Amino acid sequence: MPQHSPSGDGPDVTRPPAEPPQPEAAQPEPPQPEATQPEATQPHIPAEAAQPETPAPVPVPAPGIDPDEPPAVPSGKFGTPGRPLRRSSFLIGFTGALGVLLAYTLYQGIRNAGGILVLVVIALFLAVGLNPAVVRLRRWGVPHGLAVAAVALTLVLLLCGGVVALVPPIVTQSGQFIEQLPSYVEELRRNPTVNDLVERYDVVQRVQNAANADTIGRALGGVLGGAQLIFGTVFRALTVLVLTIYFLAYFNRLRALGYSLVPRSRRERVQLIGDEILAKVGAYMVGALSIAVLAGATTFVFALIVGLPYPFALAVVVAVTDLIPQIGATLGAVIVSLVGFADNLPTGIACAVFFLIYQQVENYLIYPKVMRRSVEVNEVAALLAALLGVALLGVVGALIAIPTVAALQLILREVVLPRQETR
Repeated sequence: MPQHSPSGDGPDVTRPPAEPPQPEAAQPEPPQPEATQPEATQPHIPAEAAQPETPAPVPVPAPGIDPDEPPAVPSGKFGTPGRPLRRSSFLIGFTGALGVLLAYTLYQGIRNAGGILVLVVIALFLAVGLNPAVVRLRRWGVPHGLAVAAVALTLVLLLCGGVVALVPPIVTQSGQFIEQLPSYVEELRRNPTVNDLVERYDVVQRVQNAANADTIGRALGGVLGGAQLIFGTVFRALTVLVLTIYFLAYFNRLRALGYSLVPRSRRERVQLIGDEILAKVGAYMVGALSIAVLAGATTFVFALIVGLPYPFALAVVVAVTDLIPQIGATLGAVIVSLVGFADNLPTGIACAVFFLIYQQVENYLIYPKVMRRSVEVNEVAALLAALLGVALLGVVGALIAIPTVAALQLILREVVLPRQETR
């Protein structure tokens, strides 16, 4: 029934009290079918992320150590410890001492074998200089062995010709001096000035006192030393000759062996530069021999014209000394001029004038035309190289100075300078 409100305003319909809204229950989702993916496409979860982080193990003291004592674990206060040394200080020092001892032994060995090494260098230089002749004979169809034999025989004949030209004059002059020595002594005794000097300084008594066992022993030692020098020179000449023949016979093999020691990536460039250096050395050797032979032949003709004694020997001396760069021609001119002055004054003056003119012609006409295609070396560099070569290796150093400078210039121009430009 309707009920009236107490206020009497009108009928009011009674309604049941509203219930508070209840939250909707979560409806369970239907199970989704598990997607089967290949193992390769599944995401990789690191093992560190999957496993819980475990605490660092506490160091357990070893038996016999007080547990109350703190463990010997780095605190990290002074940085992270590095890897332990693989070698002890004693081993490193001992190895260094062995290296120093080996280096010193090698130095002593090279120093003791310096004479043999110089002979090897001379033989190599001669082989490089004579190899173009072997190559030329090979181009003419001559077998390799026969070509080497022909070049070696020519070299032997030249050496024998030089010995035949030099030895007889020395022997003849020595014999003549010994034969005429008594007459020289007699002439000195008849000279009043010499007699006065002998009496004043008591020369006879001094000579008698000097003629004792020690003086005779030193004289014999000098004679034996001279004989040893002669035989040593012959031995060294034969050694150089034999080594030169061997180097000529195996020249191509030695060159191939030297190039094979270079890495393959750089072998072609090294081979091109090395062949160019060998060509320059060979051209210089041929040019120097040509100029020396021309100087010797010119001197021989001049000696025959002016009537110098032993013209062939003097021509050989000029040819040999002319091989020495910068100073060789002057040395030969001085020797021949001294022989000319010993003969008579006009002949000596003629020798001096002749060599003065010939050296100008050789320096400004012959030498530039012959050496223009072989080596191009600055005059200052050539002079310095000759001086250094003489100081280091004597005459041998002077002979190999010019081709060495030419090789260094080629390496500097083709290797060092381009590398410096790219840096």
